[in-house]
Amino acid sequence: MPTKDSRYKIDQGYEYQGDDWWEWWIWIEADKEDLDIVDHVIYTLHPTFYEPVQTVKDREEKFKLLTEGWGTFTIHAKIVLQDSTEIPLKHKLHLAYPDGSENTE
Repeated sequence: MPTKDSRYKIDQGYEYQGDDWWEWWIWIEADKEDLDIVDHVIYTLHPTFYEPVQTVKDREEKFKLLTEGWGTFTIHAKIVLQDSTEIPLKHKLHLAYPDGSENTE
């Protein structure tokens, strides 16, 4: 049987906007039953963000966070279950140009 930690992961999408700038979004990927026991997710972004700590409570959107920026970094997340259990996760943000080359900054 998988542990609570292994049932959740951070997934992402992005769209290049031009001039080394991307709109990007992250969400929690898990089975519906596992998402149903999540109360909220706290995302910690790079400290250069205006509000680097974001709390998301929208279960219907899989706790999706939409933002924008220019560089890659490691995103930390804390999934808080309804019973107050906390599950830490991290995800390396991946951004690429339309030609497929990666942004490594």
